[in-house]
Amino acid sequence: MKIKQIRPEYVEFIPERLEDGVLYISERYRTAVHKCCCGCGQEVVTPLSPAEWSVKLNSGRVSLWPSIGNWSFPCRSHYVIRDSRVLEAMAMTDRQIQRVKENDRADKTAQIRRTNHAKEAAALVPKP
Repeated sequence: MKIKQIRPEYVEFIPERLEDGVLYISERYRTAVHKCCCGCGQEVVTPLSPAEWSVKLNSGRVSLWPSIGNWSFPCRSHYVIRDSRVLEAMAMTDRQIQRVKENDRADKTAQIRRTNHAKEAAALVPKP
C-alpha cells in the first residue's frame, strides 16, 4: 500500500523494525531512514549533509529534500516528502538517473573539498 503521509520521529538509533509512514531522524548520526513510500517495504537511508539530504520541521510536519530516487530498488520509485505529505514525482529515464548520480558525486566531492579546506584553514590560525 502506498504511503501518502509520513510523520517524523527523532531517535538516537534507527530501530530494527521500521513502521510504515515514519521518518526516523537521528541527528547524532546525521541520518534519516524510512520504508519506501511506494509500499514495497525497502529501507530507504538518507544521509543528512549539505551535499546530500536535509530535513526541515515546521509545526510538527517534516520535509526531506531533495527528492528520494530509489533507482536501485525494483520499484524505482521517485517522490518528495513535503510538509509530511508524500508527493509522487515523475519517473526518470536511465539517462536522467545517470545525470543525477553524476551531479550527486560532484556535489559530494565539492562538499568534501570545502570541509577539508575549512579544517586546513582552522589549523593555520594561531592559538592564543
